[in-house]
Amino acid sequence: MTMHKASPLGGRLFARPIMYLAPLVILCAGLILRRLLFGIGSVANLNGGYPWGLWIAFDLLVGTGLACGGWALAWAVYVFNRGEFHPLMRPALLASLFGYSLGGLSITIDVGRYWNLPYFYLPGYFNTSSVLFETAVCMTIYIGIMALEFAPVLCEKWGWHAPRKWLDKGMFLILSLGVLLPTMHQSSMGSLMIAAGIKVHPLWQSDEMLPLFSLLTAFIMGFSMVVFEGSLVRAGLAGRGADETPLFTRLTRIIAVFLTIFILLRFAEVIWRGKTGYLWAGDRYAALFWAEIGLMLAPLLMLCLRRCRRDARALFIGGLCMLSGAALWRLDYSLIAFNPGGGYRYFPAVGEILISVGFVAIEVCAYIMLIRLLPVLSGTADRHHDRPIEVEHEPTHHH
Repeated sequence: MTMHKASPLGGRLFARPIMYLAPLVILCAGLILRRLLFGIGSVANLNGGYPWGLWIAFDLLVGTGLACGGWALAWAVYVFNRGEFHPLMRPALLASLFGYSLGGLSITIDVGRYWNLPYFYLPGYFNTSSVLFETAVCMTIYIGIMALEFAPVLCEKWGWHAPRKWLDKGMFLILSLGVLLPTMHQSSMGSLMIAAGIKVHPLWQSDEMLPLFSLLTAFIMGFSMVVFEGSLVRAGLAGRGADETPLFTRLTRIIAVFLTIFILLRFAEVIWRGKTGYLWAGDRYAALFWAEIGLMLAPLLMLCLRRCRRDARALFIGGLCMLSGAALWRLDYSLIAFNPGGGYRYFPAVGEILISVGFVAIEVCAYIMLIRLLPVLSGTADRHHDRPIEVEHEPTHHH
């Protein structure tokens, strides 16, 4: 395997995609300011039955799932010693840092009395019996851990040799926490809805399996996001830099394992708990269940074909389907399949939707700008004479 040194992409800082997305970023900032000044009701349709809405279901649960690429790759590279995936670490880590930071911001604007948030950090106010407390603590620490993991990129950019040495000495502990903390809070995100009991539709409510399903979808979304995002970046580079399609091909084998486990356990839980009747009810919940399964099963079958595994377009489509399937499961169990009763109804207000869209725009703009400024992508500096990453061919089977 030939490694390529990471380098800044260069080019125009305010490229065309940033100019297109900038109005959404400005609008998002204005709506957040409105929410902070005039209250949550000025921009959201939240109510007594639905205290959590789009900002939690999409921005936090789906957003942090999409931001699990750095964590998932850390398991592959550092725990299972799959060093060939190391060139994908920096881009995935940068995306994870933005995703988790914006997820934390979504919690801030979702809290009704946000001025009381400092109490969360005071030991006398710790509510250690709450799953929300464990989730919030892990996320807060993990954002700091990711910043430390990404710090060598800054040291490399500005030639800070002494801080880099200190970081290298403590990197083992940093990486250990970076692997542990998301494993804890991603499973806890599944536990959040166990307390809702019968308010969550039976096809998604499971005391035993919700934490495991949440953890599995975190792995699926994390690895799939690396493939999806990497395919987009490489398409934007128009052939420049190292061709990482062979790495994405190898990554799909790992994703296929998690997809298979999730689908099998999903059906096993439904059958074991006698819920099969809900699968054929013909209502929207049955349709949502089969949509989840279809979005995960289709790329799993597609990736069984060697031609698809080696085709960049097929990898992109497969990554998008896997992301959509896992994201739909998270939206379903946390919001769509939740019914508080009492006649409560909820649909996101325009302000909620625009803030969520604005978060995505912020992440995309910041990502594009930083890969142009910092040594994140591999093989972009010597793109005219470097050889691409070489990996061994897939094994052939002899009969």
